[in-house]
Amino acid sequence: MREESVKFLPQPISSVWVRDPKMQKNDFWNAYIDYEVCLQTNSVCFTKKISSVRRRYSEFVWLRQKLQENSMLMVELPALPPKTPFFSMNNARQVSHRMKGLQRFLEQILQSAQLLSDSCLHLFLQSQLSVAKMEACAAGRTHYSVAQAVSCCGLRRFHSEEELHKHLDVSCDSESDCSDCKHPEDQNENSSEEKAEEPVLFDLLQNSQEETLSCSSGST
Repeated sequence: MREESVKFLPQPISSVWVRDPKMQKNDFWNAYIDYEVCLQTNSVCFTKKISSVRRRYSEFVWLRQKLQENSMLMVELPALPPKTPFFSMNNARQVSHRMKGLQRFLEQILQSAQLLSDSCLHLFLQSQLSVAKMEACAAGRTHYSVAQAVSCCGLRRFHSEEELHKHLDVSCDSESDCSDCKHPEDQNENSSEEKAEEPVLFDLLQNSQEETLSCSSGST
C-alpha cells in the first residue's frame, strides 16, 4: 500500500508586545501611564491579524477580573505585576518592570484556548473602547457587536472616545455597504488599506525591543 503523506497544519501563533509607555494627564493633579499593546497573530480566533491599542494598568486589572468571572474559576490566571504605593511614573526602572510584567501576563493569557473565546479579551486587545463600553458591548447592550467594534477600531487612532463612538454610529447605522460593519467572514482581509498598514506595524514590532524607554508627557 502506498503511504499517504500527512499534512500538519501550522500551529496558531500569537505574539503580543506591551511597549511605548506615555504619561497622560486627566487634569493638573491626576495623571497616569498607558502602554501600547500590539498583537500579531495567525489564529482564527481573532478577526484582525494585526492590531495596536493603548491600555492603562487599571484596564489590565479589569481584564483579569472579567476573565476570571467568565471562566468560572476553571482557569488559573497568571498574576499581574503588583500595584505598589511607591510606584513612580518618573522612575524608568519601575515603569519598565511593570511593562514587562503586563506583557508576560498577556503572553500567558493567549496560550489558553478557553480564554481566546472571551469577548472581553478581544475588545481589550483590538478596540479602543473604555472599560464601561467594553462591558456593555460584551453583554450585548450596545447597538454594535464585538466584531463591529473590533473592525471599526483596528489600527485606527481616535483622538477621543467621542470620536470613536461617532465613527461607530456612522459606520454601523449606515445603509451603505460599509466594510467596517460587515461580518468578519464577509470582509476582504486583503484590502488595500490593510496591505498598506501591515508593513508599517511589522517594522514597528520588529524594532520594539531596540527602542529606549520613554515616559513623555502629553496626550496621544
